[in-house]
Amino acid sequence: MTDTPFDPRALRVSDAERMHVVSVLQKAIGHGMLNLDEFTARTDQALAAKTRGELNALLADLPGVTHRDTSAPVQPQPVEIRAVMASIVRKGQWTVPPDLVIKNRLGSTDLDFTEARIDHPEVRIRLEAGGGTVTLLLPERASVDTGELRINAGVVKDKVGKPSGGRPHFVLSGTMTAGSLNLRQASYVRIGRLLVRSPWKVSWDNTE
Repeated sequence: MTDTPFDPRALRVSDAERMHVVSVLQKAIGHGMLNLDEFTARTDQALAAKTRGELNALLADLPGVTHRDTSAPVQPQPVEIRAVMASIVRKGQWTVPPDLVIKNRLGSTDLDFTEARIDHPEVRIRLEAGGGTVTLLLPERASVDTGELRINAGVVKDKVGKPSGGRPHFVLSGTMTAGSLNLRQASYVRIGRLLVRSPWKVSWDNTE
């Protein structure tokens, strides 16, 4: 009887390996090899992966990128969102990395975090904005610190007014030049099984 060869792709993976692949995906989006939707989808798959084969499949079409068997901690790279004379809208269920860079040049960037997946207590956002508008809609219990943000002939409209103590906590840094930054926070009213959000959105509560 001949033993069936063992496929190394069937080896189970650890949390450290999953996070390593997420950091590689973050690097890939920074190099323009993935867009934000692809990054979100692959990150969700990486966090749910059980075998090495499932992880490797997420990197197979990224040139020069491989997954190595390592348990060493990895410092993830910031994910970049770029709007140059264009509009970017992110809402619904998307995965938020711990570090974001928003490069807004005469465009508009609108990020809604209210239904997003945020697996860390703090989100760091660096602005590199010249003209245009950046709007951040934060979850109901979040806080935001703008103390490290430099404003040059720009405007900040902070309707959150909570610099600390919230979860998740957002830390803004970088520079806003001749543009506007709008910080808003969601609030909710329940009417029976209807959940009404401000800014305006109505959803149906399916929980028993």
